[in-house]
Amino acid sequence: MVIVLSQFMVGLDATVVNIALPEIRSDLDFSRTGLAWVSSSYTLAFGGLLLLGGRIGDILGRRRVFIAGLVLFGFASLLGGFADSDTMLLLWRVVQGIGAAMAAPNSLALIGSNFKPGPEMNKAYGAVAGSYAASLAVGLLVGGVLTGQVSWRWVMFINVPFALLVLVLAPLYVKEADRHPGKFDLAGTILSGAFMIALVYGLLHAAEHGWSNAETLVPIGASVVFLVAFLLVEAKAEQPVMPLQLFTSRNRAGGYFSLIGLVATMAAMNFFVSQYLQDGLDFSPVVTGFAFLPMAACILLAGAQAAKLLGKVGAKPVILGGSALICAGMVWLSLLSDDTTYVSGVLGPILLFGLGAGLAMTAVSATVLSDVSGKHAGSASSVLEVMQWIGFTLGISILSTVFGTVSRDAAADNPDDPKHVLVEGLGAAFTASIAFVIISVVIAMVVIKKAPPAPAAEEPASEAEATV
Repeated sequence: MVIVLSQFMVGLDATVVNIALPEIRSDLDFSRTGLAWVSSSYTLAFGGLLLLGGRIGDILGRRRVFIAGLVLFGFASLLGGFADSDTMLLLWRVVQGIGAAMAAPNSLALIGSNFKPGPEMNKAYGAVAGSYAASLAVGLLVGGVLTGQVSWRWVMFINVPFALLVLVLAPLYVKEADRHPGKFDLAGTILSGAFMIALVYGLLHAAEHGWSNAETLVPIGASVVFLVAFLLVEAKAEQPVMPLQLFTSRNRAGGYFSLIGLVATMAAMNFFVSQYLQDGLDFSPVVTGFAFLPMAACILLAGAQAAKLLGKVGAKPVILGGSALICAGMVWLSLLSDDTTYVSGVLGPILLFGLGAGLAMTAVSATVLSDVSGKHAGSASSVLEVMQWIGFTLGISILSTVFGTVSRDAAADNPDDPKHVLVEGLGAAFTASIAFVIISVVIAMVVIKKAPPAPAAEEPASEAEATV
């Protein structure tokens, strides 16, 4: 329960604020360009410090850093809810991102020290992966309800009770992992942060302004330079912030890179389907949130089933089966037309997507983290979070470009039919998203080896399992 709640809270914050943005803009007098930084400031801080957060946990103690991150996250959420200016809100969003970068990778790493390998650990991965994926959809509902019924400030306050609950339970039920004293890799930390910030900034800018301007191309080009420099430094570092031996395992490397495509597709699906429901079908924000609940339920259900399947057939078939369901859902969504209703053309695809995401995300997490040595567990979890964040921003930026290009062409031909313009753009974006799934499938098929299945016998429930 403790680790599930922490991952749910981090995922929730990625989407819950988005529906509140119009209210935030009017209340705090944000400019239209400045409003984008309400989301981007959190994204940049979180993504830029993930590797450092995991490495700090390896050295100082993962539970200690996990709890400290939650304290910081909850404190920033509380003060962000009381912000009386745009500057103060952005400041506390950055602090939220810092706290999340400390808490998220260490919560994943703590699974290894709190659960026995095999069925028990697979259940933990299923619960955590399912809770994170479901939170991205539930965030739309919670954001709509809180903004519509109370105030935008409650999309910040909602994190506080979650943080307090975890802070009470963590010392009681989460065992501290062994510490691995060492030195901080300052050069690697700086370069990894510079790489993530430059990449995410460039991709976020591309999503809004396209790829053919200097403010997009310069940071993306700089991110490539920072990445090369980072890899060179890490190859020689005595105690690197990201041990390159994490990628020497074919299964782990395949899991990392297939995850990018899966998360890119999930981000685009949430982003674009919510637009169709609100702008195409005139759903309110609250109704839009409820419309995603069947998908969230399927994610949780499939995550639980994936934990059982991992012990019977191994991870590779589960990843491929889940990816096939995701692909089927996106193909169905690509057939969107002017006459599509929620029941006829949205509900079915998001159910398929939810089942596929629950299966694939759980199996990928288990593949990446299940056989990591104790001293590298924090770093391995950090890299997993980094890959998720890259996939999230990559999917939004590339598919937003596809959507914008096709929409502009459709508007030129049908200037008086905004719904048709929307449908044309969304159909193109959903079609393009299939490429991300195919890339993930190819990586999983070629790189990940089919391991012999683990014993299927269930372990007796332990105290730790009851509190995952």
